[in-house]
Amino acid sequence: MKRAIRIGAGEALVLTANRLLDGLIVWRDANGSWQRSIAHAAILSPEEYESALDAATKSAQNDGVVGVYEVVVRPGAIAAPVSVRERIRAFGPTVHPQFATELNA
Repeated sequence: MKRAIRIGAGEALVLTANRLLDGLIVWRDANGSWQRSIAHAAILSPEEYESALDAATKSAQNDGVVGVYEVVVRPGAIAAPVSVRERIRAFGPTVHPQFATELNA
């Protein structure tokens, strides 16, 4: 069963998962590879994300990732997740800048 998602005007989607090797959060790029930074995530329109999600889910085991799903973002130089949960996953905890995720990793 697919999750219901709400995409507002000017918003798009990216795909995310967790790497099996170490549990790190990863983002799917335009080439279908998984990257550690949301800065490299492929921005998907509502019309194209379902096929990208299906492809990513089917290749997840071979790619070494688990829990593939879509995240609503506001496109920009670096996609900005709409929800607080996903912003924390993308950019790190809110408690101290020392623990933030490097954008160029």
